[in-house]
Amino acid sequence: MANSHKVGIIGLGIMGRRMLEHMLLHEHFEPIALWDPSPDACALASELAPSVQVAQDAEAVIAASDVVYLACPPVPRKAYALAAAANGKAVFLEKPLGVDVAESRDLVAQLEQAGVPATVNFTQAAGEALAMISSDPTMGAPAGIDIVVTYPRWPRAWQVEADWLRFSAEGGYTREVISHFVFFSMRVLGPLKLIWSNPTYPGDRDLCETHIAARLENADGVPVSIFASVGGEQPDRQEMTIKGANKSYRVAEFHLLSMSEGGPFEEAATPPADPRAVSLKAQLNEMDKAMRGEPHRLATIQEALHVQELIEAMLLAPQKA
Repeated sequence: MANSHKVGIIGLGIMGRRMLEHMLLHEHFEPIALWDPSPDACALASELAPSVQVAQDAEAVIAASDVVYLACPPVPRKAYALAAAANGKAVFLEKPLGVDVAESRDLVAQLEQAGVPATVNFTQAAGEALAMISSDPTMGAPAGIDIVVTYPRWPRAWQVEADWLRFSAEGGYTREVISHFVFFSMRVLGPLKLIWSNPTYPGDRDLCETHIAARLENADGVPVSIFASVGGEQPDRQEMTIKGANKSYRVAEFHLLSMSEGGPFEEAATPPADPRAVSLKAQLNEMDKAMRGEPHRLATIQEALHVQELIEAMLLAPQKA
């Protein structure tokens, strides 16, 4: 394809395959090489894109590509990102940036030194909700942000093939889901600091958190309040409320935007027929800008590092004011 970026994908689990599917539809991206250590994952990706080569290893993917999308688990992501950058390739990383803060600080420093385009896939970065809320002058003084996430079980049904998500070493919904809302909060309120957190873990400490409550604040003391839990038969709930003195917005399920001026929340934007397609296309539009050296709305690696620092601090045993 003319004027397209040749993409290599490392990690062909559910996120890698979703991005592959939507890159195939985008005029500026051409998936050219794929790899995953799992033959089953490679086979599933080949069903989606039979014309795209499954490479022998990650190194071959990097060599063939202009940009490498890293959808593998967090721990191996650093090595692949640095290998790509050393070869002058752009990198598009899944979140979280990592799980070891020192390693991620080193990753960010090395990527900045390499000078290649490097962005992180926080899916709301290019979305309508963030754009509308962050540019609405009628909200009045910020009064805080409330984040509520509840699931009957974790991982969710569509995630179970990614078994690492249930372990505390790399997984858990605080890293996978709440990080999105912390990023969103930072874009609205600016840098945040952790005031206190209280995570709860099951008896098997190798497993990830079941509950967490936390409070973050920006430089002016505006709070971000977090409550999350797993258990009980119920629908998934993923919701954040951005409160202003005159008007508040609520974002539910990542794409349902509503607004209140004191009464019930009412729809503020028409929900897209296919939210995932709209979101991924918007992210890829911004990635195209990043590849061309133009201003873009994707999460920077510095923003992703700040999110990781907050998330990893939240996950430590109880920290109270």
